[in-house]
Order: sequence, then structure tokens, then C-alpha cells
Amino acid sequence: MRLGAYKCELKKNTRSWNAYGRVNIISERHRHRYELNNEFREALERKGMVMAGINPVKSCQRQFNRVNPEKDLVEIIELKNHPFFVGTQFHPEYKSRPLRPHPLFREFIKASIKG
Repeated sequence: MRLGAYKCELKKNTRSWNAYGRVNIISERHRHRYELNNEFREALERKGMVMAGINPVKSCQRQFNRVNPEKDLVEIIELKNHPFFVGTQFHPEYKSRPLRPHPLFREFIKASIKG
């Protein structure tokens, strides 16, 4: 079970990187048992999938208190040439507030209005 806050390194010039205000490292909360199988990562990238957020290995090692056998856990994916296709492994709703929505929710609404 991946539970709690974990760091995520954002890929520059992605929708997520722009949504977070062009910062390189974010911290988001998780509660799941799933992860992207890195064996398929290159094939997905060739078809237009962007791995926009990665959990750095050093961060994983500290957080799990052991060496993580899976390198570079994918936290955020995006699809090129799509108005708004962003998928996350974390729960952005945990950081949303009524008058301060999560950056990804704010960008989703903007993209929806733009049509």
C-alpha cells in the first residue's frame, strides 16, 4: 500500500508543470496499491503518452526505508495533442479547498471552458 505524501519530480514544459507554477518538485498524497509497469513505458511514450511526473528513486528509498526495486515510479501521465488528458497516481482532491482548488482541477476547468 502506497500511503501518505510522496515527492514527485515534474517534467518541464508539461501541462502539469505549468499547472503547478513551473516548479520542479511537488508533494502529493497517495492511497493506492497500483503503479505503472515501467516495462511498457517506452511503448507508451512512442504512442504519445508523456510521463509528466516521476517519483525520484532517492525519495522512494528514504520513504520506504529500503532500496526500492522499481526505479522511477510514474506519478503523472499526460497525452500529447489532447485538450486535457492528465492522469495521476495521487489524490489531488486531498489538497483541494472550496476557495482554493488543486492546480490540476483549476487547469481542467480552464481547458473545459476553452473547449
